[in-house]
Amino acid sequence: MVKTKKGKGIVCFDLDHTLLDNETNEICPSALTAIEKMRPYYYIVIASGRDMDNYYSVEFRDIVMPDAIIHQNGTKITIGNELYMLHLMDPELVKSIIDYAQDKGLSVGTTVDGKDYFTHPELKAEADRSYNRFIKRNFVPADELYKLPVRAMYYSGRNDEDDREFLKNFPMLRLLTFSSGRGADLVEKGFSKADGLLRLCEYYNIPIENTFAFGDSMNDIDIVREAGTGIAVGNAVAELKAVADLVADDIRNDGIYKACISLGLITEDRR
Repeated sequence: MVKTKKGKGIVCFDLDHTLLDNETNEICPSALTAIEKMRPYYYIVIASGRDMDNYYSVEFRDIVMPDAIIHQNGTKITIGNELYMLHLMDPELVKSIIDYAQDKGLSVGTTVDGKDYFTHPELKAEADRSYNRFIKRNFVPADELYKLPVRAMYYSGRNDEDDREFLKNFPMLRLLTFSSGRGADLVEKGFSKADGLLRLCEYYNIPIENTFAFGDSMNDIDIVREAGTGIAVGNAVAELKAVADLVADDIRNDGIYKACISLGLITEDRR
């Protein structure tokens, strides 16, 4: 791939509740306007807990048209149409997680090739209704994951005690809760959106000081801390706001667009 020289830096955006208004299932129009104004000068990156190549995410990937994507909290990175980095979980670990969740009444799983492999799918469906009710799942038995490639997973527990007990049994994992509180990304320690950003800085030869990261939930804390400037949208969880360099307005109040003007990433008259 030929590297273009946009020069000024990297701007990363989480998707859910940051670019995407999950109540309407639409990307905020003013955020898209900001992205188009920045595109000639900055590398635009989506950094999501989702695999943005999955059936329920490609629509938003293709609307934003990012230069690169940090998928599933840094376990997969694509640059343009090329796979740049991929990490797979050990199949024995996947089996242990699935068996444990099945036994304990927890919902754990992931999506592979248009199929949703989850234990106790009714719990995942309930979590979806509170977080992203527009996703229409294609549930299949979770134990079919035993022989499939898995990078990261999603978790829906019943209470805090379930979460603590889960992590006690799987200390090599992290639970990164959604801003809704109704689920979490499940990822191996050592992988994060921040790790993905550092890899892209190396690829594009951009110093970390020239990076910006927008987010709303716990899986954004590492990248908001690591980036040269970390921004929490106004609807973000309190923990993220506490570590951010800037707290923007709510996404429904054009928070990203206003923040980009405030930070000098765009001006009203830049075309």
